[in-house]
Amino acid sequence: MRLKFKHLVPGILSVAFLIVPARLVQAQINLKSVLDRLDASAANFHSASADFEFDNISTDPIPDTDVQKGVVYYDRKSNAVRMGVHMSEHNGKPSGKAYTYIGGEFKLFEPLQNQVTTYSKAGKYESYVILGMGASGKDLQAKWDIADLGPETIDGTNTEKLELTAKDPDVRKNVSKVTIWVDPEHAVSLKQVFTMSATSSYVATYKNFKFNASLPSDAFTFKTNHQTTNHTQ
Repeated sequence: MRLKFKHLVPGILSVAFLIVPARLVQAQINLKSVLDRLDASAANFHSASADFEFDNISTDPIPDTDVQKGVVYYDRKSNAVRMGVHMSEHNGKPSGKAYTYIGGEFKLFEPLQNQVTTYSKAGKYESYVILGMGASGKDLQAKWDIADLGPETIDGTNTEKLELTAKDPDVRKNVSKVTIWVDPEHAVSLKQVFTMSATSSYVATYKNFKFNASLPSDAFTFKTNHQTTNHTQ
């Protein structure tokens, strides 16, 4: 038996080496198909809205989850992306916080402080923004190394699970990888997991999408007044 098994080993190994490359080739074929579909869908993407839940999760030193809920709005004109996030709930309590991303500027409105803070150098993080809505396959490839982890169904929608690693080393210092569940037919992510470290992650989930419909007039603005203070960082 030992002799026979010894003779079988080279054959087993040769088959294994053939199977692994075949799987890699198929994964690359699947990825190309997904990216091509994203390119086609992104060309027809103009606007979208969705309900969201954002979870900041820490497991060390003390396990903790910070939960925010609300509505997010996106629109795209040519290569310009706008995002508006309006929170309705923070850890189970009402919240009126909101933030926007427009023209490379990130603005945060905190109603309790009646303050708007502008982050003028936020353009380098646009690759995070376009993960949400309307990103083409070319957009993703420009900023990320992509691995296709296969299809999954989320809330009845067929998605493709992609693992992204930032090409920018500065981004990788803060986010080791991002996993997204993308709907190639609409160029949106239904779920995103940002892995910051072994003990810290950020999970975003989206549902109740509306595509290419008119957005509210205040989708990308805040309800400020003459007492609102403004700060820049």
